Amino acid sequence: MIRLSSCAAAAALCLFPAVVAAQEGPARLAVEPFVTLPADIRHPEGLASDPATGDLFVGTFDAREPAAERRNAVLRYDARGRLLARKDFGPTPLTGLAVADGKVYVLNFGASRLQRLDLAFDAASAVEDVVAFGALDPTAPAVRVVANPDGSQDRVQAGSNGFPAINGMAFDADGHLYVSDSFQGAILRIPDATRCRPCTVETVSRDPLLTTANALPFGANGLAFGDGGRSLYLTNAGDGRLLRMPLPGGPVTVVAESLPGADGLTPHGGLFWVAGNQVDTVFGVDAQGRVRVRSGEFVGIGADGAPRGLLFPASTAVSGRWMVVTNLALPLTPAHGDEWEESVTRWNLVRFRLPAAAP
Repeated sequence: MIRLSSCAAAAALCLFPAVVAAQEGPARLAVEPFVTLPADIRHPEGLASDPATGDLFVGTFDAREPAAERRNAVLRYDARGRLLARKDFGPTPLTGLAVADGKVYVLNFGASRLQRLDLAFDAASAVEDVVAFGALDPTAPAVRVVANPDGSQDRVQAGSNGFPAINGMAFDADGHLYVSDSFQGAILRIPDATRCRPCTVETVSRDPLLTTANALPFGANGLAFGDGGRSLYLTNAGDGRLLRMPLPGGPVTVVAESLPGADGLTPHGGLFWVAGNQVDTVFGVDAQGRVRVRSGEFVGIGADGAPRGLLFPASTAVSGRWMVVTNLALPLTPAHGDEWEESVTRWNLVRFRLPAAAP
């Protein structure tokens, strides 16, 4: 194969076009139905798996008004999708879940607390408070300066009333827990989270890239470790970005863009799996930011009232050779009739078969 890559270097007219090898685009993976949630449970948001047993844990984000109508819960399923247990949390919506040291950890968004349950919980099991979150000082990061192509600059000042919008979390290899705050634009750390008595909350980063001023009001969201534990990867849902922060702390940089509604984040098989909740897609993104896999799309509402395909996917978790996905299916706008999520009457989990190797 001959490649003429620079006509200017030859100081002559280009007589032949450059010859390049063809490249395949992202692999496409289809999703299939997996679990339909109990009839009184809606908006599955958080998801985690126990690698020892294959059990899956689901947390809900039911934020309806009036609050008395809400039925938030953590559900436990086995790897085949059979419901094993349910623990009710009442009116407080839940976000991220994680499994560590025989416990399932729960970010109780409505109560601004990190809580935990035994992995083999039942309806009567006690919920243990680990630590509470509060307003940061200042409540929002510094101004974000954006350079425009015409040489001008935008200055984005995020606002916050100090509500701790705890959203995603991930344990490092030493048992320290990292938590994202989507409204205050922060990455937080609970040292030795599985054993601390009492536990404390440290602020790791208030980088301006952790906030958003876009229509989807959630900034810093999913968290995952990469680069052999040397970096923390995270999503910004409103900005549709995958970000990277070197550890123990450093400037946040953009890895990938154009991932609308970048929500839950799971590392697996050399890729970062990002739930794009605004485009009903799960993306498999490599460490350079290139999308290698696209999975799912919204194809309608089934006769049972549940989404077919993906509808506002929020979180992912690996179960054997499968990637399981929560269909949050949460209406966001105040208008009526403009979102498919309004037609959902049953909520579900779907899954897709993971590729044997990263494309």
